[in-house]
Amino acid sequence: MTQSATADAKEPPKRGGGGRPTREEAARREARIVEVATQLFMERGFDATSIDAVAEAAGVSKPTLYARYRDKRALFEAILDERIREWLAPLSAAEAQALQAKPGGAEAVLDDLSRSLLARSQEPGAAALTRCIAAQALQFPEMAKLAYEEGWLRGVRAVARLLDVLAAQGQIRVEDTEIAADLFLNLILGRSSKQALYGITVDPVAQEKRRRAAVALFLAGVRSRSG
Repeated sequence: MTQSATADAKEPPKRGGGGRPTREEAARREARIVEVATQLFMERGFDATSIDAVAEAAGVSKPTLYARYRDKRALFEAILDERIREWLAPLSAAEAQALQAKPGGAEAVLDDLSRSLLARSQEPGAAALTRCIAAQALQFPEMAKLAYEEGWLRGVRAVARLLDVLAAQGQIRVEDTEIAADLFLNLILGRSSKQALYGITVDPVAQEKRRRAAVALFLAGVRSRSG
């Protein structure tokens, strides 16, 4: 039996019609590949992680992997896309919360959002992924640009939409919501993200104190005079 056939034998035996995997099987396999590749990139770094290693660890053949991802960079971009979706999830939830908020509820909305963003930024692998992107920025500037544009800038636009809702409700007054959103994210995440990037242990008590102060400072600057 060839190496490829051996790898394929590890894949789920059930197939849809014609021997092709069902949609659910394909989704599970892709999730498994991304999960394994993420772990290897975090442990070994971009350069030391090979497509062969990912295929072996995920239990799929190399042809299967290459059929989905043309090269290692495309696989890393898929990981970035997954992480970006996770990072944007609290922002979508905050926007929905704002739409249902009572007058004067801006503080609660931003307080909940800041907690969620900090929690996401400190999940296992988040800092390691950022280090990996930074290490590859010169060699693969497109990848760093993707992380910035699809991650940070999309986050800014999502917070800006949230601020638009709060402004329309008369809870805050902001001339440029995108600038305000960028400032809010930097206030909340700036210090903790640098500490995580440099491998500095975060003091949870000090971080919580700073988070509350950041929300209060932001609200003091944007609170509507009539609010």
